[in-house]
Amino acid sequence: MIQMDQLKKSYGSQDLFDGVGFKINSRERIGLVGRNGHGKTTLLRILSGEEMPDEGQILMPKNYRIGYVSQHLSFSGGSILDEVASGLPAEEKDAVWKAEKILAGLGFSEQDMASPPDVFSGGFQIRVHLARVIVSEPDLLLLDEPTNYLDITSIRWMERFLSSWPRELVLITHDRSFMDKVVTHVVGIHRKRIRKVAGDTEKYYIQMAQEEEVYEKTRVNDEKRRREMEQFIRRFRAKARLAGMVQSRVKALDKMEKKDKLENIKDLEFSFPYLPYKGKYTLQASGISFAYEQHLPLIQNFSLTLSAGERVCIVGKNGKGKTTLLQLLAQITEPAEGKITLNPGIEAGIYEQTHISRLHPERSVEEEIQAAHGDCERQTARNICGAMMFEGDQALKPIRILSGGEKSRVMLGRLLIKPHNLLFLDEPTNHLDMNSCDALLEAIDAFEGSVVMVTHNEMFLHALADRLVVFKENGPVVFNGSYGEFLENEGWDEEKEEQGSMGKSSAVSSAGAGTEKNTPSRKDLRKMRSEIIQQKSLLLKPKEKKMNLLEKDIEISEEKLQGLTREMQDLALTGDGLKMAALAKEIGLLQSKIDTLYGTLEEETLAYETIKADFDLKIDNLDGCTV
Repeated sequence: MIQMDQLKKSYGSQDLFDGVGFKINSRERIGLVGRNGHGKTTLLRILSGEEMPDEGQILMPKNYRIGYVSQHLSFSGGSILDEVASGLPAEEKDAVWKAEKILAGLGFSEQDMASPPDVFSGGFQIRVHLARVIVSEPDLLLLDEPTNYLDITSIRWMERFLSSWPRELVLITHDRSFMDKVVTHVVGIHRKRIRKVAGDTEKYYIQMAQEEEVYEKTRVNDEKRRREMEQFIRRFRAKARLAGMVQSRVKALDKMEKKDKLENIKDLEFSFPYLPYKGKYTLQASGISFAYEQHLPLIQNFSLTLSAGERVCIVGKNGKGKTTLLQLLAQITEPAEGKITLNPGIEAGIYEQTHISRLHPERSVEEEIQAAHGDCERQTARNICGAMMFEGDQALKPIRILSGGEKSRVMLGRLLIKPHNLLFLDEPTNHLDMNSCDALLEAIDAFEGSVVMVTHNEMFLHALADRLVVFKENGPVVFNGSYGEFLENEGWDEEKEEQGSMGKSSAVSSAGAGTEKNTPSRKDLRKMRSEIIQQKSLLLKPKEKKMNLLEKDIEISEEKLQGLTREMQDLALTGDGLKMAALAKEIGLLQSKIDTLYGTLEEETLAYETIKADFDLKIDNLDGCTV
């Protein structure tokens, strides 16, 4: 177990987090979420020992080992086997067989192990880096954006591998679907604080929204109560017989903690403007072929007809030609053979990964968006800057100082200047944080035109794809169905080859996973599920009953308080001091009771959500078991 207490970290005048802490318990797999620039990578570097907090401490067991897979890969040279063996503990430097065993489990042949890492794709380089960390036998595995530059088959392999990790894990990724399949808990950095929730990202964000709603309601009630007390003090300060009541309210006001109004955090929120189109089809590609080298064709005799409003996603391994096909369809690149036709009335918009490097480094965000279209007025560009979260002076920042995520938002902003009815998108989620990915998904889903998109993000594939272009060993083929139907009917060839092989189990067991456990039968699983549901019901029903009673009690008490307040206002006109004093005491007791009820309700709600998340996770884990 690792305990973080009262951590504080700042860069200059910017506080990332202040006085935060949380625990990592045995075998927990934690997803770390938060907006770009809020300190996720910094927290990982603090955990790894590469950075120190300004204040606070991290407590961990003696001889507890930490392995860190950062975003930036670097290799010392030599072969893959040499690279991985360099991660062996000092006392086991000669145990090269451990490195060989792990590499075999990760899909490397003996020939691969003798090759240098640089000749492999990004997906296999990530596996090499992982293997180097795993042979060090870490108790805690830290991963910062491990899916960057991975193709879809590598991402799916990584999901299976990490889901079987036998010790502790902390993971940062912008891919919500990937995180939800791997983690047992979510830790979020939000408003410079840290919150840990059992379950997936959806449960985390729902709970955060509920907590902020409760906070804001409590703040509003406190402000209302403060105003009433201040009004009472002003009205009756001069009346000698009410001096005691006035003084008690003055003291109460001094003791009241003033809750600050929550700062409004802007989310990325936009839509792609649509140019109406009445035709049936938007694009026809007939018999197209292309090769960078004549003897190595990437695409041969490929045809596709795109209907109006249809969404086609291009998927497959890296280096197979997905981006090239997108450029051919968008008429950026000419095919060696065949013909591509955009129908009359089609206005296409293009988002390319390579275009980010073409942004002018000395232009401001506003100038770069204006430059996308000669007729763009400055106010229009300003409005787009605001939609892309570059408000006020942020729109004047030069491109050269922007992060990768900010540059991606500039590229998206350039697509908003004029309406389109066909969009070509090449890996649009790269560099965006999780919230921005959600906004992009909503914008694409709401767009009425046609979309052709290259993506490895399975959440986007499941939500958007009407059809697929799948790159296989012999080139691209069209699959007429959704991504879910593709997985069910065809699936990935690499995963079929992995079945029955060592796969993930070899790598995990070689890292010290411990003894195997027999897989329970379906009957046992049903029984276990029934027991969990029964336990969940036994714990949650009393909570639900108590919460309903509290809500009813609050409603009755607030109605009574309103009546007493009106009565006090009427008595203030008659000047009946004795009755006012008695009534004021009654109001004070009732307000105190309401405050206590709200506090209890908040505690019960949080306890209810925590218990529910724990049991839902247990049920999800059982449902994921296979016999």
